[in-house]
Amino acid sequence: MAHSYFMSLDYSLSRFLEKMTEQKFIRNFAIIAHIDHGKSTLADRLIEYCGGLEKREMSQQVLDSMDIERERGITIKAQTVRLKYKAKDGNTYQLNLMDTPGHVDFSYEVSRSLAACEGSLLVVDASQGVEAQTLANVYQAIDNNHEIVPVLNKIDLPAAEPERVKEQIENVIGIDASDALLVSAKSGIGIEDVLEAIVTRLPAPKNNFAQNENPNILKALLVDSWYDQYLGVVILVRIFQGQLKKNIKIKMLSTKNTYIVDNVGYFTPKKVMCDVLEAGQLGFFTASIKQVTECKVGDTITEDSKIEIKMLPGFKPNLPVVFCSLFPADASDFERLKDSLGKLRLNDASLEFETESSTALGFGFRCGFLGLLHLEIVQERLEREFDLDLITTAPSVVYKVNLRGGKQIEVHNPADFPDPQAIETMLEPWIRATIMVPEEYLGSVLTLCTDKRGVQVDMKYITGRIMVVYRLPLNEIVFDFYDRLKGCSKGYASFDWEIDGYQESNLVKLTILVNSDPVDALSIIVHKSRAESRGRELCARLKDLIPRQLFQIAIQAAIGGKIIARENVKAMRKDVLAKCYGGDITRKRKLLEKQKAGKKRMRNIGNVEIPQSAFIAALKVGDN
Repeated sequence: MAHSYFMSLDYSLSRFLEKMTEQKFIRNFAIIAHIDHGKSTLADRLIEYCGGLEKREMSQQVLDSMDIERERGITIKAQTVRLKYKAKDGNTYQLNLMDTPGHVDFSYEVSRSLAACEGSLLVVDASQGVEAQTLANVYQAIDNNHEIVPVLNKIDLPAAEPERVKEQIENVIGIDASDALLVSAKSGIGIEDVLEAIVTRLPAPKNNFAQNENPNILKALLVDSWYDQYLGVVILVRIFQGQLKKNIKIKMLSTKNTYIVDNVGYFTPKKVMCDVLEAGQLGFFTASIKQVTECKVGDTITEDSKIEIKMLPGFKPNLPVVFCSLFPADASDFERLKDSLGKLRLNDASLEFETESSTALGFGFRCGFLGLLHLEIVQERLEREFDLDLITTAPSVVYKVNLRGGKQIEVHNPADFPDPQAIETMLEPWIRATIMVPEEYLGSVLTLCTDKRGVQVDMKYITGRIMVVYRLPLNEIVFDFYDRLKGCSKGYASFDWEIDGYQESNLVKLTILVNSDPVDALSIIVHKSRAESRGRELCARLKDLIPRQLFQIAIQAAIGGKIIARENVKAMRKDVLAKCYGGDITRKRKLLEKQKAGKKRMRNIGNVEIPQSAFIAALKVGDN
């Protein structure tokens, strides 16, 4: 018995050594950069050079599959492609490329891509230099022990300064940029140099099986999942050891669910079916899974057996930080909105939503997003892909409230704000923001951060630009910070942030009353120092939006029982004296008193219908 065990172990070892020689010709790498520095264009040129697609099949940003990605010039979903490249050393290498998003809201996409790779191409615009998101992404790559190859893109632009940007990379990031590659992805300059650097400077896949663990037992990392209407859930995986084959029974270690693998394949970027995925490779499989929620991103997949397998380290989870409510403009579209959110969630597992109702807006959904751009994209996709007309409430963040009895609750929605008498302390989320700005705009950026209750942490001068680090309340960021930052720096400042814990703060619930009735959809949670100015602003905006009635309408902003701002919508006045020509003043006074009494009675029993357009204008995100 012992003899047969050692024989099988010896066979496993010999098979493992055979696979090791194949693995040395595999390179798994991600492309990381700030927004609009040319990641997707570089990916296009690599695909074209390696023959992944024929010239007639190519289009600009071929990996950006959604219309909204191409229109905005941003990458939302990380994409993977397998390419074959015959290097100058005569060997043919398998290159698994992952194109990642550049915006801070989608940093979880970057984190899952980096966990599946061993190296990264750091793309920096040779005319703009190092930006805030460049730093965030490269630090993630360093945390994942990646080998990093700096690539200076857009060197054919007249404003390109490669030597200055190399100096920036060395001073700010701290990696050697003396052998940085000079390329122009648009013109196709230096693409072969990039491919040679991938082969020679990036490492082959590593093996991380535990001690006394059979290296041929399947162990794969679940990188991403999305819904296909014909195949069900498609799961993107990185194989760390063993093989993933058709018809084998697999198990998800975190959920303990088991499935039979139906199909196995990879992207070139076209979908190509194959029989097996080997250790070190990236690919996808389907297993008749109906719900994306059954697939936990970062989970470990193995064969369904009784052997204990150590889980692979996962990666940064995606937690919603911005919340807002979505209501259909037409109440009869509620079921359509529910179905549409369900379908959208099949391809965007980071979207969270639950049903809620509002006396002013009817039934809708409270949704959690990764940031403001994520909110805008979800709203735009719902309107465009599902033909829905939506009303979006003001965005808010998650507050922690310590009640007098010692209990702590989380408040996502101003409607759930507890009685102020029961509150002992309130905590709000703060962020650590990194801002890169040209020195001539530094003063206006510092003024903006101070206006937003920011606390300066650090400031560094970096070859013509200044890096400022601030701690800021997240509540102040979700309204109009990004737009104002771009405005005061004429578009040259870049901004990145990460959650930096909770801090005690003096927060109040600001309620808007229309004709003495509270309008829950317009309620917001603000810092006490900002409550009066925000209340005046909302009342003044609503005064112009609510149509006049036959009686005067009072629009008030209140904190608890205290009114802090008020505007009046004047009544439409009927001229009751028109029929009086001449005659005594007492007759006129009698008619005016009668009108006054009627208006008073009307104000007591009349309802003010706030039009949907008024809500949309009053709640417009980022509108000052």
